Amino acid sequence: MINRAAFMTGLNQLEIREVPVPEPKASEVLVKLDYVGICGSDVHYLEHGKIGDFVVNGDFILGHECAGIIVAVGSDVKQLKAGDRVALEPGATCGKCEFCISGRYNLCPDVEFLATPPYHGCFANYIAFPAHLAFKLPDSISNKEGALIEPLSVGMHAAKQGSVTLGSSVVILGAGCIGLTALLASKAFGALDITVVDVIQKRLDKALELGATRVINAAQEDVLERISELTSGEGVDIVMETAGAVRTTQQTPHLVKRGGTIVLVGMPPQDIIEFNFAKLLSKEAEIKTVFRYRNIYPQAIKAIAEGVIDVSGIVTHEYAFEDIAEAFDVNINRKNEVVKIVVKID
Repeated sequence: MINRAAFMTGLNQLEIREVPVPEPKASEVLVKLDYVGICGSDVHYLEHGKIGDFVVNGDFILGHECAGIIVAVGSDVKQLKAGDRVALEPGATCGKCEFCISGRYNLCPDVEFLATPPYHGCFANYIAFPAHLAFKLPDSISNKEGALIEPLSVGMHAAKQGSVTLGSSVVILGAGCIGLTALLASKAFGALDITVVDVIQKRLDKALELGATRVINAAQEDVLERISELTSGEGVDIVMETAGAVRTTQQTPHLVKRGGTIVLVGMPPQDIIEFNFAKLLSKEAEIKTVFRYRNIYPQAIKAIAEGVIDVSGIVTHEYAFEDIAEAFDVNINRKNEVVKIVVKID
């Protein structure tokens, strides 16, 4: 077996190298990866070399949205076997802290998350990974769809944090991959009125294709005025900010209904921003935040398998592993054309 990995060797620099095939530990599986998605965090690391306190030092492998086929299992692994197709949940937690014990393991301070420094990611042919984080894919789910389980889990967690339910009205600020998975999750949870906002028309067209009630191009319309008109000045039950932009974050208290919920998903480019808390307080609205997800992979897989959620339409571009540098370049420099890029490893 030959194993190659794509290393980030500097800002906006990628190089494919041959590396040893990892040996799975007793509790691990060796996975031959088939598809890996490009996430916004991968792009941010490649462009800027860091996200907050997480800094890339030295050559680094990106990628954490992945699926493939098991080729070997460790001696203690009983629930999986060679030949099983799996999606990998990329965060290995300690299992012992108060957050892990209480089921909120996404808050574990000692998590080892793929492609979060200092832990390498999965843009490679083979990866050894804990078996309990390898979720078997049924025949009805392709490996490409399996690589989308990770971003779908973020969208589902956002919908859960917002308590989306039958009849909810939702505004989603941002129509990137996470905004679109939040749209799919909100529809699956019963939301009947979903408005998606962005400045890139191709993404808005995709949102309509995936079932948004309506879209607003913020480059052409005043979002606050439009939502006020649509809701007779009342606002909506749930506002999800997925763009990670200062302006959209600041818009949330103006869009939410009295007693409603704001869900902050995107990470703004600066730590401290101005925010109208007076508007929020007068509405007795809640702010919920999202950090990855927890206990969602099995639900997400079942939702796709049963036809409740269809993630296949999110992907707009696919590249071969050899063309990964081009894939990142397109993602960075041709944003108006891209919704989601996946890389075919094998």
